[in-house]
Amino acid sequence: MIEPLDVLAVMAHPDDAEIFCGGALLKSADAGERTGVLDLTAGEAGTRGTRESRAQEAAAAAEILGLADRRCAGLPDAGLVNDRESRVAVVQAVRALRPRVVVTHWLKGRHPDHGAAARLARDASFLAGLRNFPGGAAAHRPEKVVYAMAFREDPVKPTFVVDVSDQMERKLAALAAYGTQFQGKTGVGEVFPGGSRPFFEQVRSAHALYGSLIRCEYGEPYWTEETTEAATLGRLSGTTF
Repeated sequence: MIEPLDVLAVMAHPDDAEIFCGGALLKSADAGERTGVLDLTAGEAGTRGTRESRAQEAAAAAEILGLADRRCAGLPDAGLVNDRESRVAVVQAVRALRPRVVVTHWLKGRHPDHGAAARLARDASFLAGLRNFPGGAAAHRPEKVVYAMAFREDPVKPTFVVDVSDQMERKLAALAAYGTQFQGKTGVGEVFPGGSRPFFEQVRSAHALYGSLIRCEYGEPYWTEETTEAATLGRLSGTTF
């Protein structure tokens, strides 16, 4: 049996985990936590690269991120839907990997797969805990589903921001592993171009903005649907009032 994961990123395409939560995955790995990525599709419908090249790039990025597990659900790129068949596929992975926390896309996205992936990840995380729902293995329900808000322009404040200052250079290195997707670009997908600013500088600039929300160099923003517990008022942390 696979040792359970602490954190599993359930994302639509190879490179999405690196873009939206790569810093937090690195920080968890640095802390000794077991992390993984479930790519829902192989990215085969993308304009750049091939199924094979993207798989190679994802494997290289996984090494940089220090992932304990990375796998692909084999769902159709540019055709993700939150239907029963897709839920069963994700439930199988959740039960096999048994993560404590699932992180996924924000609920809206420029690419239609992103919003669909968020809803699919949320619903499958719940259904994985139903003993009689198909999907093999014993029932398992993650404790928390977290939504990555990086690069979104929705007027919603993040529930929390993770300080990824010490992980930023390795996050960029993981993104650089996807040469077919980002080399020479100024903006891709949810990362809108900042004039002629290169893609990697755009990513760095956005994370500097998120970091400023908690007074650190670089940050990644996240949101939770459920209220988050604070043990005591005396242990609250965050931006200085």
